[in-house]
Amino acid sequence: MNAIDTSISPRPAPGALASDVADLFGELGLSLAEDLGSDLGVFSPIDGTELATLKKHRSADMDVMVENAQNAFLAWKQVPAPHRGELVRRYGQLVRENKEALSRLLTIENGKILTEARGEVQEVIDICEYAVGLSRQLFGLTIASERAEHRLTEYWHPLGTLGLISAFNFPAAVWAWGTTVAIVCGDSAIWKPSEKTPLTALAFGKLLQKVAADYAFAPDHLVQVAIGDAECGAIIADHPGIAIVSATGSVRMGQDVGVRVQRRFGRSVLELGGNNAAIVAPSADIGLALRGTVFAATGTCGQRCTSLRRLIVHDSIRADFVRRLIATTASLRIGSPLIDDTHVGPLIDKAAFDAMQRALEQARAEGGIVHGGERIDIEGAADAYYVRPAIVEMPAQSDIVCEETFA
Repeated sequence: MNAIDTSISPRPAPGALASDVADLFGELGLSLAEDLGSDLGVFSPIDGTELATLKKHRSADMDVMVENAQNAFLAWKQVPAPHRGELVRRYGQLVRENKEALSRLLTIENGKILTEARGEVQEVIDICEYAVGLSRQLFGLTIASERAEHRLTEYWHPLGTLGLISAFNFPAAVWAWGTTVAIVCGDSAIWKPSEKTPLTALAFGKLLQKVAADYAFAPDHLVQVAIGDAECGAIIADHPGIAIVSATGSVRMGQDVGVRVQRRFGRSVLELGGNNAAIVAPSADIGLALRGTVFAATGTCGQRCTSLRRLIVHDSIRADFVRRLIATTASLRIGSPLIDDTHVGPLIDKAAFDAMQRALEQARAEGGIVHGGERIDIEGAADAYYVRPAIVEMPAQSDIVCEETFA
């Protein structure tokens, strides 16, 4: 590791984060008691400390969960869509009222800076508003018929139970995109979050269950949260009682989930990896291009399918732009994401750091010049992985340029 420098922000006192999580659940009026166990340790990327240990849902648990979801679906699909939308409206309002607590919880577990966490929670609020509007717009077509005194009318019917598998990098927004729309359409839902960010999922899921419990039209088990690893995700993909599977993650994961769902003629929605590029021409607003490049590449520590990974700059401006880009990334403030003036927080875990270092080594082997990318030592956070953003000048479109490096 390298020595501490002035661009690094401090971190919370050791042992404080687990206590913060307990306090935040209390502030939200929620309890983790029934979820605690000895199966799955949850760690904060901020300092590597354990936040909680949870029980996993086994195969038999999942069967019960799916049966409960199917029963909920049979009741919920009979509820008029505007009433279904009212449930989502109430939920969105509750999330809005607890935005700061939810944002802090998300940051503690995920490691993204508070500004980004607040933005993600706002996405949940925004998609609730969208879904509420959709609940009064489930239109069908009326089609002319060649038969006298006949008309053709199109109706949209709910599918059944949605199984949603989400990734660690957006532990709340991705779930809301799928689940709130599924609810207004008349579906029930089971959410399998990343095993790296289950606490955020439990908080958002329990808040919705809390709203549903106070809503006369909502059946029990309308939305459930399944805690587990890849095995739990495979059960969702294979289960004939789950009508549609929405999965966010790597291409490899999508290939596995897609085949499993198709094998039983289910339906799948896959949001997978990306290797995004930007082109900077001589006519560009260079200051704007520089700011956009830095945020697109370093937001969430580059752990997004939408992160900027390739930058193509016109030869006439390349030298100056790259010089300014290197200087800007070197000046970013790296440290605890709970501090408002931090620009870049930690990578999610050691596996992410190791993958980043392998990518940089491959880039060097293929003729690349690497600026940055080193691990940064932060006192009291020996088990966390804070890294300087890396800029790599590549001589050609080599193999590593064509691969997604999720960091």
